[in-house]
Amino acid sequence: MGETPRRIRVLMAKPGLDGHDRGAKVVARALRDAGMEVIYTGLRQSPEQIVAAAEQEDADVIGLSILSGAHLAICRRVLELVSERGLDDVRVFVGGIIPSQDIPELKELGVAEVFLPGASTRDVIRVVETAFEAPV
Repeated sequence: MGETPRRIRVLMAKPGLDGHDRGAKVVARALRDAGMEVIYTGLRQSPEQIVAAAEQEDADVIGLSILSGAHLAICRRVLELVSERGLDDVRVFVGGIIPSQDIPELKELGVAEVFLPGASTRDVIRVVETAFEAPV
């Protein structure tokens, strides 16, 4: 009998001082409904707190919801910490109000995907699942 595949573990976080988390909660619920294990860290988390939680929770994905405009600095720091801690298999996804001209730089930093306002939760689920499909 085959082994049941491990569920994708997603750590959702709201870095910085932004207090609006409706979008993060909607995405977290959709990912959970799709069978993923979701840990939500809550509001006002520092990059250090986020990466420490991802390491402790053995997360496969860090999902950042950023509406404050500090996405470049926050993502840069999160990705630095991910690298420093040897979490090379952890993928970082970002959603929120991100100017389109910043998306190439975010991807160059190592962000797996950027989701803008209005992105379908089905698209988010598909992209996260696709990132973890086992090679045949």
